[in-house]
Amino acid sequence: MTGKTNLREVARLKRKKRIRRKVEGTDQRPRLSVFRSDKHIYAQIVNDVTGSTLVSASTLSPDYKGMEQIKGKVAAAKRVGELVAQKALEKGIAKVVFDRNGFIYHGRVQALADAARQKGLDF
Repeated sequence: MTGKTNLREVARLKRKKRIRRKVEGTDQRPRLSVFRSDKHIYAQIVNDVTGSTLVSASTLSPDYKGMEQIKGKVAAAKRVGELVAQKALEKGIAKVVFDRNGFIYHGRVQALADAARQKGLDF
């Protein structure tokens, strides 16, 4: 690995590698990648063919900061999911492939994905 000693992080990176072998973002279906840290959650829609980020949103983005503040990390993840879906639909992106980035599909990651689906993203 990359010299990491945290066993949870090493296991997540192994899962991430396994997932990324199968999941690739194209022009027709870019990849919705999610990263969660202890305090924040980040989502970006990536075209892997060109290596470019098409849309991004996080709990640190100005769009999120301009909204009414809420309590709880799961609620924040839902809001980020809605925000990234809204931005994607404005750019004409309706279909994506979901990349959970090695994280378990549970809690904040699931909340973000469900909120994006409810706002109109198809994956």
